[in-house]
Amino acid sequence: MNFSMQARLSAMMFLEYLIWGAWYVTLSTWLSRGLHLSGQQIGWAAGTTALGAIFAPFFVGLVADKLFATQKILAALHLGGSILLYAASRQVDFAPLYGLLILYCFCFMPTLALTNSLAFRQMTDPKKEFGPIRVLGTAGWIVAGVTIGSLKLEATAIPMQIAGAASALMALYCLTLPSTPPLGAGGKLSFSSIFPKEAWLIFTEKSTAVFALASLLICIPLQFYYAFTNLFLNEKGVVNAAGKMAFGQGSELFFMILIPFFFRRLGVKYMLGVGMAAWVVRYLCFAYGAPTGAMPLFWTGILLHGVCYDFFFVTGQIYIDRKAAPALRAAAQGTITLITYGLGMFIGSWVSGRVVDAYATSGGHNWNAIWIFAASLSGAVLLLFLAVFSDKEAETA
Repeated sequence: MNFSMQARLSAMMFLEYLIWGAWYVTLSTWLSRGLHLSGQQIGWAAGTTALGAIFAPFFVGLVADKLFATQKILAALHLGGSILLYAASRQVDFAPLYGLLILYCFCFMPTLALTNSLAFRQMTDPKKEFGPIRVLGTAGWIVAGVTIGSLKLEATAIPMQIAGAASALMALYCLTLPSTPPLGAGGKLSFSSIFPKEAWLIFTEKSTAVFALASLLICIPLQFYYAFTNLFLNEKGVVNAAGKMAFGQGSELFFMILIPFFFRRLGVKYMLGVGMAAWVVRYLCFAYGAPTGAMPLFWTGILLHGVCYDFFFVTGQIYIDRKAAPALRAAAQGTITLITYGLGMFIGSWVSGRVVDAYATSGGHNWNAIWIFAASLSGAVLLLFLAVFSDKEAETA
């Protein structure tokens, strides 16, 4: 792949994740401080991405892979998404806002897989070429957070409008990308073509079944971070909270480099365990830093994002890739994504909203109790996983 193509694909990734980072990180602060919505409503709104994650495999498998060129469907989805985001930014009542966000996430979440597939189709050696391109997506998320935080826009609808404008720009840019016709054109449209029975059979083994269950359960407390951290930091008076949260993505890049080193020494079970334990530590840092607004503890919780994400999610992807036959790897990855980012995060959006409402106070929220709840839930899943999970084959490999 030549430098020109690498630059074009990198720009695509930059815009893709800038859009997501621009509206999602500060959503809770706008909904709470700007629209005065309840914690439950904020949780539901944050959970629209989970609904989109559940919908995405069906859309990609039944429509995008068989009927339309990838760059054209990306353009259409982002154009529709830009209109929906702008419309959502104009709402003041929860019901129409929630409906528009669901529709938007139905447009946006499939584009995560589609940008990856378009990039892979242009590569000669994806193992070497994809990483440097995908890292620009993380850069886009960081730029969005730093910009919005430094401009003090977190409690307004402007971040959503910025994301809408970026989505319109992305729609135009997608039309300049290389033609990528559907590989499955003329194929039969069926549920089994997306999630083959053989891919589900992987999860009937004890080790993978325990992993899938733990992944589902750990994603419930994880939604506390994604949905409510920005609101928490703003209530504690942290300046440029969105910008500071962007350092979490920076740590993600750092720990990604260290995964091979730790993988050889810890193995699958303890890599996953360290990832879960990092969520416990993160929430405890937030909990005990909340009463005094202790920034060192807040920074620790933020910078642990690399361990939290890479050691659990990336290691989990590697584990599933090893367990699945080559022909079933894509389907198996789609299945675990549906379980985690879809079902787990959706349940987490409901639970986190209820808990945040339960600890609402006249001056904001009792964040110490909220984060202790999230830490306890994460700790319970960690102990269950360590007690039950065993995969000698993976550990030997």
